[in-house]
Amino acid sequence: MTELNAANAGTYKFDDQFVVNRLGYGTMQLTGKGTWGPYADPARAADVVTHATELGINFFDTADSYGPWFADRYLAEGLKGAANRDQIFISDKVGQTRQGPGIWTPHGEPNYLRQQVEVSMMTLGIDHEDLVFLHRIDSHFPVAEQVGELKKMQDEGKIRHIGLSQVSVDQLKEAQKYAKIDAVENLYNVSNHKDDDVVDYAQSQGMAFLPWFPLDTGRLIGADSPLSTIAKKYGVSEAQIALAWLLKRSPNILPIPGTSSIQHLEDNVAAANVKLSDEDFEALSQLSK
Repeated sequence: MTELNAANAGTYKFDDQFVVNRLGYGTMQLTGKGTWGPYADPARAADVVTHATELGINFFDTADSYGPWFADRYLAEGLKGAANRDQIFISDKVGQTRQGPGIWTPHGEPNYLRQQVEVSMMTLGIDHEDLVFLHRIDSHFPVAEQVGELKKMQDEGKIRHIGLSQVSVDQLKEAQKYAKIDAVENLYNVSNHKDDDVVDYAQSQGMAFLPWFPLDTGRLIGADSPLSTIAKKYGVSEAQIALAWLLKRSPNILPIPGTSSIQHLEDNVAAANVKLSDEDFEALSQLSK
């Protein structure tokens, strides 16, 4: 049996200090309904994080708006038990406010972005952020001010890498005028890869691409569906095929599937062992354009 380890997905180099396994973990599901409030079983939430590290995951994606704050607390608690804590890379996000379940409102006022970084560092128990995404560009403030504030904190040593979330190629190019952008986090999966141009541009610029909602496979699953047929061919789950497709799509893609279940976590990590043929990859790529 092939070892269950995220390292089997290959690696991505952020800098000389951090080379991460490409299959990561997102904390969004470690909250209440509508990404609001605490998770029903906080101890289990922390245990899932700890187990993720035991499975070779050393790249975690989070945001203070998940809960808000609750996912960060569980992440910090879960990482206390990690044997390799100094080798774990965390990506964080700022620029969203929450007014209730399922409600997200961008706010990019520079002082607010700075406050979010400072409070997140306290919550996570760190002295700097490895990677901070501007969660959404706020149209009420110039991009120069929003990205510029992150650049100031980078110059102060509080942020190592800067990223943008849910952006177009043109927005990326605009942001690059004010800071070095090292990562993008957009909606992207085997069912919806309308942002192929963003993936390709990010790769050309040496940026990591984090696909959020990487397991949107619902409409592609069925007895005679291509995704289910290919999953049966490999003897794995549809979710593993969806993750394997992302890993093969481009070497700069770092999937961050989230779950509050140990069983689902292990199923996701097992995707690192699935190597799609070129033929099957192309067949899946035609499912959505």
